[in-house]
Amino acid sequence: MLKKYAKLLTRYCLYLQPGEKLFIRSTTLGEPLVREVYREALKLGAIVEYELSMMDSTKIFYEEANDIALKHTPTLYNRAMREFDAYLYIRAPYNLMETKEVDSSRQKIRQEAVAEPSKIYFRRTGDGEMKRSLCQYPTNANAQMAGMSLDAYTDFVAEACYLNEDDPASHWKALSKKQQKIVDYLNKVSWMRYKASHTDIQFSVEGRTWINSDGKTNMPSGEVFSAPIEDSVQGKIHFTHPSVYQGVEVEGITLTVEQGKVISYSADKGQELLDTIFNIEGADLFGEVAIGTNYQIQRATKNILFDEKIGGTIHMAVGQSYYQCGGKNTSTIHWDMITDMSKDGQIYADGKLIYEKGKFLL
Repeated sequence: MLKKYAKLLTRYCLYLQPGEKLFIRSTTLGEPLVREVYREALKLGAIVEYELSMMDSTKIFYEEANDIALKHTPTLYNRAMREFDAYLYIRAPYNLMETKEVDSSRQKIRQEAVAEPSKIYFRRTGDGEMKRSLCQYPTNANAQMAGMSLDAYTDFVAEACYLNEDDPASHWKALSKKQQKIVDYLNKVSWMRYKASHTDIQFSVEGRTWINSDGKTNMPSGEVFSAPIEDSVQGKIHFTHPSVYQGVEVEGITLTVEQGKVISYSADKGQELLDTIFNIEGADLFGEVAIGTNYQIQRATKNILFDEKIGGTIHMAVGQSYYQCGGKNTSTIHWDMITDMSKDGQIYADGKLIYEKGKFLL
C-alpha cells in the first residue's frame, strides 16, 4: 500500500521530472511513507531533501524558546519555499492537541516569523512555479480524533485516496474530468448563493477563477474552489462540522458577514479561539469558497484535509486567498470551515438552482 501511495504522490500528484528539487516535511512517525516517496522520487531523477520533526518538538519549542528563537524564520523551510520545485507535506502527528495550552501571543509571534516564506509559498504555488501536495500518513492521533481504531482509520485513508484500487491515478483522472465540467460552468458565473436551513450567504465571483482540485495539490482531493470578491460576501453561515485548529477543537461556528467582513461570530465550543483568530489581520475576510465532491468520504474526522472534501458539503475559509483564483486577501492564517448541504442545501449561480441536497444538477 505504501509503495502504491508513494507512486501516486510522486508520479500523479507532483508529476516529478528529472532534476527537480523536492522538499518533504513530516514527523518521524511518517518515516515509512517518507522512505517510499524518497525511493520513488529518486527513481524519477528528482533531487530530494527532507525534514522530520520529533515527538513534542512544537510544544518544547513554545515552552523553551526565547524571543530571538520565536522570531527566527526557519532556515530550511525558508529556502525550500524560495528555491525548490516541489513540496510534499506528509501529515503524521503524534498529538493533535500538542499546542492547546500554548500562549496565543507566542503563536502569533511565530506566525509573523514565517509570514514571508508563507507569502512566497502562496505566490509560487499560485502561479505554478512550485508544485505542492499535502497528504496523510495514518497515526493513532488522527484515528483517535476520528473515533476510529488505527486499522479502521488506515482503511478510511486508503478509500479516500483510491489506494484500494489497482490504478489509483486512473480514478483521479476520471474525477478530474467530471469536475472540469463543473468548473467550466462556474467560471462563467458572476454571483453565487449557498442556502440551507442553517445558512444563507451570497457573494460575487465575477472575474475570479474556479479551480478543479483533482488530487494534484492535495491527496485526497475532490473539490472545486475559488476566491470571492472580498467585499461582496453577505449573509450568515453556520458550520455544521467540527474542526481542530491550532490544537483546539471548535464546534458550531456561526458567522455573520456584511460587505465582506465578519461582523459577529460565535461557537458552541472553542469561542476563545475565535476571539484570537479574528484579531489577526485579514482573518475577518474570506479567502476561499468551495464545494466538496469526494463521495468516497462520507464522515467527518476532524481533519480538514478530508472533511473539506466530503461529498455533499461546502466550505469557506477565512484569511489568506489563493492567488491562482485571483483572490487578493492576505493573512497569516487560512482556516477552512465546513457545512453539510446533503439534507436541504441549495446552491444558486446567477439565480439558477445548480445544486440540491448535496449533488450538482448540471
